[in-house]
Amino acid sequence: MDTSQLPEAADSTLVLLTVEEAARRLCIGRTTCYQLIRSGELESIPVGSLRRVPADAPAAYVARRRAEQCAA
Repeated sequence: MDTSQLPEAADSTLVLLTVEEAARRLCIGRTTCYQLIRSGELESIPVGSLRRVPADAPAAYVARRRAEQCAA
């Protein structure tokens, strides 16, 4: 897949992602992404009435999951 066509790949300086962008990075659906946010597994912050995910949060979530798998 050519990642240069992805909107978030066009600007590597993004600090915050929309929930949809975070879901795409994790290859999960938007609803699943919101569930991870609600459960506290995926970091997010409110920006006014919007919900944003820090750009490094998807990678941190994956790293935690991998560590959990290795520890099991």
